[in-house]
This record gives sequence, structure tokens and C-alpha cells, in this order.
Amino acid sequence: MHMLGGTLIVMAALAGDWLYSAFMLSSSYQATLGKMIFGMKVTDLSGNRISFARATGRHFAKWVSAAILFVGFLMVAFTERKQGLHDMLAGTLVPIR
Repeated sequence: MHMLGGTLIVMAALAGDWLYSAFMLSSSYQATLGKMIFGMKVTDLSGNRISFARATGRHFAKWVSAAILFVGFLMVAFTERKQGLHDMLAGTLVPIR
């Protein structure tokens, strides 16, 4: 029974992380609290607010960016539009202001 409790806690934490990220990025804030602190917003490729579905895709695409030794995040430094792999997969940008 102890293992089931731990599994439920991990599942709840993963679901909470996904819902927080997707709701915040698709809200009028267009950012999580950390992004807000640095004045950053997530947009689609045209500069518009993203949908909950696109925010969900971006969230789970970050797992891909992390799974390949975080190279997906490092790509930001080397791409023209400063997109990580997760942004490319989700069709999003974090415009430099």
C-alpha cells in the first residue's frame, strides 16, 4: 500500500505541474510566475496568446528537450528565433523584448 501512495503523490505532482503550466501560459498573463518575474511571455509564431492545447503540447515537449540531455533547451542559444526544441515542436516563441 505504501508504494501506491507514493505513486499517487507523483501522479498528482505531475498533473499539477502540467495544469499550472498550461493554464498560466494560455491565460491572459501568457507566462508562469517565473517568466512574469523576468518580463517574458509565450506566444504562438504570430505573437498571439496560445491555447490550452498548445500550452499542453509545449509542456510535454519540454520532456523531449530534457530527455535528450537538455540539448533541446540549449538550442535557444543557437536558433535564429531563440526557440528551444519544445518551442519548435509546439509552434511557440518567447519573444525577446
